[in-house]
Amino acid sequence: MPFRVTFVCTGNICRSPMAEHVLRHHVGEAGLDVVVDSSGIDGWHVGEHADRRTVAALRRAGYATSHTARRFDPEWFDGYDLILALDEGHLRDLRTMAPDSAARAKVRMLREFDPVAGEDLDVPDPYYGGTDGFDRVLRLIEAAMPGLLREIKSGVTVG
Repeated sequence: MPFRVTFVCTGNICRSPMAEHVLRHHVGEAGLDVVVDSSGIDGWHVGEHADRRTVAALRRAGYATSHTARRFDPEWFDGYDLILALDEGHLRDLRTMAPDSAARAKVRMLREFDPVAGEDLDVPDPYYGGTDGFDRVLRLIEAAMPGLLREIKSGVTVG
């Protein structure tokens, strides 16, 4: 059975789809049996593609870009091994939605896997800014990948 990871941001058109594609690329290169997806806390953009600036940043870096936004459903907690929030607000919302302590324990911050992140674990929302904000978000996400991959490898069962 594959290890399952999801990323959660506000509307699922900027940060979380970016993180989804970056992790999917890395687990593919590592040959890991991991299912990666993403969603949003709010449903404003359900059914939409990722923001054009997200797509552009991913393409510049050589990542895939196919995406359709969806809203996180609290019934999904059982289906994931790791639920990664992109900022403190998402973390609070997800932990509030969690049906029990086991589900709450699955919810973590993406940047906690970046050893140089310090105390500010938020990935800032680039939506209201320019291209440079999307490039910065991509760098922050990529910086967390080595630590996240180590975490995933520790939870993947070898069959």
